[in-house]
Amino acid sequence: MKSNTRNIRVKDTELVRLNKFIADSGLCSRRKADELIISGAVKVNSMLVTVLATKVGPTDFITVNGDPIKSFKHFTYILLNKPKDTISTTNDERSRKTVLDLVKSSSRIYPIGRLDRNTTGVLLLTNDGEIANRLTHPRYQIERIYSAGLDKPIHEKDALAISQGVELEDFSSSPCELYIDHKDNAKVTVILREGKHHEVKRIFEAYGYEVQKLDRKSFAGLTARGLNRGEHRHLTKAEIDSLKKITNIDK
Repeated sequence: MKSNTRNIRVKDTELVRLNKFIADSGLCSRRKADELIISGAVKVNSMLVTVLATKVGPTDFITVNGDPIKSFKHFTYILLNKPKDTISTTNDERSRKTVLDLVKSSSRIYPIGRLDRNTTGVLLLTNDGEIANRLTHPRYQIERIYSAGLDKPIHEKDALAISQGVELEDFSSSPCELYIDHKDNAKVTVILREGKHHEVKRIFEAYGYEVQKLDRKSFAGLTARGLNRGEHRHLTKAEIDSLKKITNIDK
């Protein structure tokens, strides 16, 4: 199908790829936008578009699953000190408390990645689909620092093995940094740069340890310093600029 943007009298600099337009609306990441386009969920000026290379301009009318979206330039970035018993999603089919019950915003925001229900600490929420995609993509090696409480003291040989990477039949992790608390060998600090699902718990389970307590101390250089559990704040301009720098997004 040919792109129907060729007859629009706008400058080339005003045209953007369709997936970026959708991501900039705050609806989702570019990767998810690609999936929506391929699946036939997107129309441009009432015409079905499935070509990923399609470009659109400010005068185009875009719908996703029949719902119109508009170009969105005001992004919201919120840092939450996530408490226990809270789901890191926008809604829950079992009506459990979600992070959006704690963070009230007029913008349609969603969490970047997920923390397990009982994992606490730094969680970033935004409507910036592009930065959300990059902060969770392994390519950008975004640093995540966790404090973990184990069910028993960890042996140094196991800590060394974990730091060199874990290979299981259905799971693998890259090398990481691991530090043992010299006052309590059942407490460790782990620095990861991938962010796989249940990664911290899986790497310790591989060596016979159960993670009984997990707190994310830092994500992409952001900490929850000054925030009590359940409290949140908006990022500063300097923090937003830092996130764009480490993910190679032009300001």
